[in-house]
Amino acid sequence: MSGTEKETGFTFTIDGVEIKAHAGQTIMEAADAAGVYIPRLCDHEGLRHQGSCRVCTVKAGGRSVAACTQPAAPGQAVENETPHLTKMRRDLVEMLFHEGNHLCPICEASGNCELQAMAYRLDMTEATKFPYLEPCRALDASHPDIALDTNRCISCGRCIRASQDVDGKGVFGYVGRGIHRRVAVNGENLADTDAQVSDHAMSSEVCPVGCIIRKRVGFAVPIGEREFDKGLIGHEIEEKRK
Repeated sequence: MSGTEKETGFTFTIDGVEIKAHAGQTIMEAADAAGVYIPRLCDHEGLRHQGSCRVCTVKAGGRSVAACTQPAAPGQAVENETPHLTKMRRDLVEMLFHEGNHLCPICEASGNCELQAMAYRLDMTEATKFPYLEPCRALDASHPDIALDTNRCISCGRCIRASQDVDGKGVFGYVGRGIHRRVAVNGENLADTDAQVSDHAMSSEVCPVGCIIRKRVGFAVPIGEREFDKGLIGHEIEEKRK
């Protein structure tokens, strides 16, 4: 990249729309700034990028890449909304529903849940084709202020990165491999750790589902007034283009 490009930035396209970017930005960061929404679950503002959920997969130069980790490049042609990518994202989200126990009608995160909202965004209205695994996972209510319902965990790693990088604690971490990989705490239970309800990792914005539950505030906001009752997930980004 030339010195001029580093100073003034450059452009690339997403689905034919010209996007301005500067050196060091990922495709997703440049898209967000331009008001173009790229679906994501494991990525969250303020946390280091991980690229594990693959919901943000786009085509860049004919290659499938994770938009949250792939650097934007001058003249790059990116595909974001195509039938192929929409189907792939829908399949990924369906598998996440089938791998855990997600009972949306009785979940206190309903209306605030990014997984649920992503299903609506991707128009998951038909019967799914994957078998339900129906795992039996433990509920950890040992902490006086926080409960963990790992039946809802999608292993996005956001709580891990928030605890390590923002809180400086390392309360959460991955254990196991492959389909048996899961998020665990660094003690016998959550009460055996230095977790506090004021930790960034425990905030409502970090966990995209209803896994991390702050006690006594679960139903504080009534149905109809929750985040995704107001519009599709990503609408706040897309409003930048209006």
